[in-house]
Amino acid sequence: MKHKKVAKKQWGDGTIAIHMGEDHHRGDAPVGVSIARTANFVFGDTERMKLRAEGKLSAYIYTRYGNPTLALAEKKIAALEGAEEAIVTASGSAAISSALLSLLRAGDELISTQQIYGGSYRLMRDTLPRLGITVRFVESDLGGIERLVTPRTKALYVETPTNPTLRLVDLERAAEFAKEWGLVSLIDNTFASPILQKPIEFGFDMVLHSASKYLSGHSDVIAGAAAGSAALIRQVRETVIGLGGSMDPEAAFLLIRGMKTLRVRVEHQHRSALEVARYLSKHPKVARVHYPGLSSHPDHALAKRQMHGFGSMMAFELKGTPKAALAAARRFCDRVKVFLLAASLGGVESLVVLPIYTSHTGMSPAELKASGVEPGTVRVSIGLEDPEDLIEDLRQALA
Repeated sequence: MKHKKVAKKQWGDGTIAIHMGEDHHRGDAPVGVSIARTANFVFGDTERMKLRAEGKLSAYIYTRYGNPTLALAEKKIAALEGAEEAIVTASGSAAISSALLSLLRAGDELISTQQIYGGSYRLMRDTLPRLGITVRFVESDLGGIERLVTPRTKALYVETPTNPTLRLVDLERAAEFAKEWGLVSLIDNTFASPILQKPIEFGFDMVLHSASKYLSGHSDVIAGAAAGSAALIRQVRETVIGLGGSMDPEAAFLLIRGMKTLRVRVEHQHRSALEVARYLSKHPKVARVHYPGLSSHPDHALAKRQMHGFGSMMAFELKGTPKAALAAARRFCDRVKVFLLAASLGGVESLVVLPIYTSHTGMSPAELKASGVEPGTVRVSIGLEDPEDLIEDLRQALA
């Protein structure tokens, strides 16, 4: 497999997440991160104000345009993804919408994989067309994608692993296709995190995250991020400033704090998830488990090639007719004692949720089928609890 050549990293991911962008070795330096808890910044004189307005001086003016605490989070994310630059935003949806709107204008077209987070799908189904942007959907295997390209196509958007059925997109093939047709390639890397998957190494132009999830990791902050070349991130930053999706310094601090344990959290969660998935795959009441770490998963071989682990997200379906499976899934979710019945993912707590009532609500039966979501699909996010306790909870809830 031909990976994109990237500059050799100074440190490993764990060290980057802890130390990148921080000056700990000057005298009396604080070990903790300071929060620039301010809306605006003082100019020393009008000459500096003039030079900044002319683009001849880089200086902070207002936190919507930038802030030292935000900049520190951005340096860590860019380094983790192997990107030139990154920008943090007020939410993952702000990162995705700002990235797309920085690239697309009325009359342009976007190709997106069909199986994506429900919020992203609704953005493409409802909002972008109102702005004159056409979205064409392709399956995660990219079959027939060449037929979707027109002279107006400007970008390719993928999500892998997908939410919630954990299908994978071949990163190398997708990036090569985008380059062949002169498209900007974007990927939602939330489910994998930069610990398990680095799309820029495969040739992707921009990586997007709901940083509320694994990057922050503690279910206590709403945040987003985009990483890529300096030129692309400059475009995204201008859009974020214009639309107002900027991150608050307090959220940036929580994001920085969370990233310091990113590697150990993701690696522990991955190991526990594999145990849980194996247990569920053998349970007599479970019809199917969606987890790329299982050999039964249709993308298992691809996951082994392009990921550094299988992650801690999975979904499963209970046996029975659609109506019976939904009833059983609801009973299961109402009975869990260690797992929490809550939306979101990637935190220290293990969660279960029914996508038809959360991420994929408001979709037609045809749209749900195209997304791979059944009425009784249960999405699972594995946290940091002992896997034995999680398995026991599954056992009693399914009994």
